[in-house]
Amino acid sequence: MIRLLVVDDSPLMRRLLTQIFMAEGDFAISVARSGAEAIEMLTQVAPDVVTLDINMPGMDGLACLDRIMVTRPCPVVMLSSMTAAGADETLEAMALGAIDFVAKPKGAVSLEIDALAPELIEKVRAAAAARIPQTLRLRDRVRARSASTIKKPKSTTSRPPTATPIKRADTGIVVVGSSTGGPPALDRLLGDLPGDFPWPIVVAQHMPASFTGPLARRLDKLCALGVREVTRTTPLEPGHAYIGKGDADLILSRRSDSLVVIPAPSSPAHFWHPSVDRLMESAIRHVSAQGLIGVLLTGMGSDGAAAMNQLRGLGGYTIAEAAETAVVWGMPGSLVALDGACAVHPLDQIAGALMALVGR
Repeated sequence: MIRLLVVDDSPLMRRLLTQIFMAEGDFAISVARSGAEAIEMLTQVAPDVVTLDINMPGMDGLACLDRIMVTRPCPVVMLSSMTAAGADETLEAMALGAIDFVAKPKGAVSLEIDALAPELIEKVRAAAAARIPQTLRLRDRVRARSASTIKKPKSTTSRPPTATPIKRADTGIVVVGSSTGGPPALDRLLGDLPGDFPWPIVVAQHMPASFTGPLARRLDKLCALGVREVTRTTPLEPGHAYIGKGDADLILSRRSDSLVVIPAPSSPAHFWHPSVDRLMESAIRHVSAQGLIGVLLTGMGSDGAAAMNQLRGLGGYTIAEAAETAVVWGMPGSLVALDGACAVHPLDQIAGALMALVGR
């Protein structure tokens, strides 16, 4: 049985969520009416996963999440509104340690909850099996337990011990795919790269459309690279990262001998969007394999594995995030299972590997 703690101030939402998970037959469900009550129940319930509403009176979802990750870390799935403010709060929740989020219906919850149920169940199941990094909020946990502080480890870009500059094309593209746990992974990966990184970086992060703009703005503030959401045909430039718009796909093409990225309607042939497979397939059509590096980060499922495996077969270079740092080792694990990864690196070594590959 999966021990689930549902935290929501709305009696209707608590009832609907309880019904959804009770129908699955393998969830033991407890409910909390507030963030404060949830904190009190953590030790008693020992949940395998928590669903947590962001907007609650008193201790809101972000404050509750912060306490959970400091006092008893466990996988948390946030329930968020689809507004711009909701997106910013959700990204902050991911930075605090939430595994994933589900966007609440825009209309009457009681009428639209059935459409939300499959995604919610899938994400909660994945979260229950997800890995909470040992170092997550370590400084805060030590402070809370011992009332003493430790020096925060310096965030550095470390090259893998065996990494040496590898001759690739003089110019090229880095294609990055991510899903569950992806926003914090992108914080680290892109934040570790210098502003003059010589190849453009194109990112397909599975997200709703209302969240990718705030994600790009957040990354742009955190990173030396320029980061933008792709909402129209956009030429690619070195020193920049391009985030595909959610609920759509992102494809690479050429216009007058220049490489561009183009938002495209989501393809029914692909399950997740923006599709990593579709992005990489388009890149292979327009860029030589020696000018492509594929990076597959944490995420459920296998999106990106097939196309990156194809890239490796053509002579391109592929990197899979290692299991020890991936929140969910689905996408990178699928690439490894296909023998499609040229290298497998912990998240904190991927930026260094990229710089070695392009001769930085």
